Amino acid sequence: QKQIYSFSTLNITKTMIFRTTLALAVTCIPTSLAFNSVSLGRHANSHSLLTRAKSSSAEITTSSVVIDESLFLDEANALSELDFPLSEGELVTKAKEYLSSGQGVERPELLASEFIFMGPVVGGSSGLDREAYLEAVGGFKITDAFPDLNPRFHHFRADPLDAGRVWFTSVASGTDNGKGFLGNKPTGKKFMTPPQACSLKFNEEGKVIKYTIGHVMERSLGNTGGLGGIFGPAYAI
Repeated sequence: QKQIYSFSTLNITKTMIFRTTLALAVTCIPTSLAFNSVSLGRHANSHSLLTRAKSSSAEITTSSVVIDESLFLDEANALSELDFPLSEGELVTKAKEYLSSGQGVERPELLASEFIFMGPVVGGSSGLDREAYLEAVGGFKITDAFPDLNPRFHHFRADPLDAGRVWFTSVASGTDNGKGFLGNKPTGKKFMTPPQACSLKFNEEGKVIKYTIGHVMERSLGNTGGLGGIFGPAYAI
């Protein structure tokens, strides 16, 4: 009986140990999870702090950029000081009107009597006067050679230092599939010029007194060997 009692006691003891161990294990599960949650929370907070630190660092870097404003022209103020009777918007509209009329050829009244045309080469140092320009350009239709000619005039803006002048850019393209260029047979080749700086200068009555074109801004672009004006297409085809 003593042995049986001892065996039973042993079994009870084992059972109690198992149950206690199981209970402790179950009790530790939420504690462990809580610990992991805290750890994850701390990790997340650390990551958040690190992210904020990096962000702050970027902001500091951005806000620490030094710009010397004395190097840059106050364009709005400069335009105002010119006191020209036509606004920038009016000048740009007049420039587009001129270009839309065959660059003045179809409406000669847009050109002032003192009109001058100047290219990098064409016209020499003094340029072409009104009559010479109308005769030269009027007798030559480049669209006969390049039916799909697209001058891509863009970036119109008034010059803040030269009253009445409007600057704009041209990146022209076309296909030599018309009647032939400069007396040659059509080649079917395409051309694309580099960006070219152009300008129109107006008097106070809104008449054009000077037209400049063909000044290449970046000669490595396009397929015209860095040439602008009429020389560009000639080179490409």
